[in-house]
Amino acid sequence: MAIMTRWEPFRDLARLQDEVNRLFDDRAYREGESVGWTPACDIFEDEEAVTLRFELAGVEPKDVDIRFENGVLTVKGERKLEKDDQRENYHRVERSYGTFTRAFSLPGTLDPERIKAEAKNGVLQVTLPKKPEAKPRAIQVKVS
Repeated sequence: MAIMTRWEPFRDLARLQDEVNRLFDDRAYREGESVGWTPACDIFEDEEAVTLRFELAGVEPKDVDIRFENGVLTVKGERKLEKDDQRENYHRVERSYGTFTRAFSLPGTLDPERIKAEAKNGVLQVTLPKKPEAKPRAIQVKVS
């Protein structure tokens, strides 16, 4: 049975560009780590909040910095390459290492005082609750 998946050409193009950049950046091979990487992020919104989930396997929570300033959420961090004496025995290194920065412009309807961040199983979840006045409310119509 074949599984159908949606083809997203720009995602494939970005992945190809990253691979070509890695080929021509000899620092990545000399130092054993990439110049940087971009963790995948899912963003969704419901009536209560906007939530961002970052795929950060191998990143320690202490190595992540989250800031919300002037309507922009910035997440910075670093995945460190383990220094191992057996490194010359590796046949392939495909995981990306180094620093990353992601920034997102968000609406002014969010409450910066109640932002929460939680890391679990290699996923960082940042929840940005909406201000009470931004939440939808039902208005009852009077019948006369």
